[in-house]
Amino acid sequence: MTKKTAENQIVEEKEGFVEGEAYPNCEGEPCANMAEENEAAADSVAEEQEVETPQVEEIDWKDKYLRLQAEFDNFRKRTLREKMALIESGGSDVWKAVLPVLDDMERAIAASEKSEDISALREGEKLIYNKFVDIMRQKGVVEIEALDATFDPDLHEAVARFAAGEEKSGKVIDVVQRGYKQGEQVLRYTKVVVGE
Repeated sequence: MTKKTAENQIVEEKEGFVEGEAYPNCEGEPCANMAEENEAAADSVAEEQEVETPQVEEIDWKDKYLRLQAEFDNFRKRTLREKMALIESGGSDVWKAVLPVLDDMERAIAASEKSEDISALREGEKLIYNKFVDIMRQKGVVEIEALDATFDPDLHEAVARFAAGEEKSGKVIDVVQRGYKQGEQVLRYTKVVVGE
């Protein structure tokens, strides 16, 4: 038997408590009352546990929320870094493709200083021009066709209006500067003269 205070022993003796028995000296209606009291005590303990459960759930949800927020922030930063790297390296592909044209231009300039053959120089210039246009086409850059087309403010920039008769009214009658687009994005608007 464990050590008990004198007061606890007196209370237990009065109630007829014998250690190891569930309901000591219990018969009839008093036993039913004791069972109800025990059930009520068990219910109050369960209610206390239920009160703790929402608090634990709240802590879990807060933790999950904070972790999710941190994950999203990391994802956003990583995506931003990747975009910046793509922008920085994206231009390098174009410049690598254009460098051979620069080399050809240098050779053409050196050759023009020594040569007196104008037709050969013109032929060389055309070859360099065609090479450059091919590189642009490979990169998706194409010229905006404008001559004799209907004026489109999304593609053309009117620099002048010229009386050209009714059949040329609203149409491009001259191209001052060529325009280019890459896919659907306009890189430079075509500067045109519009008939009226």
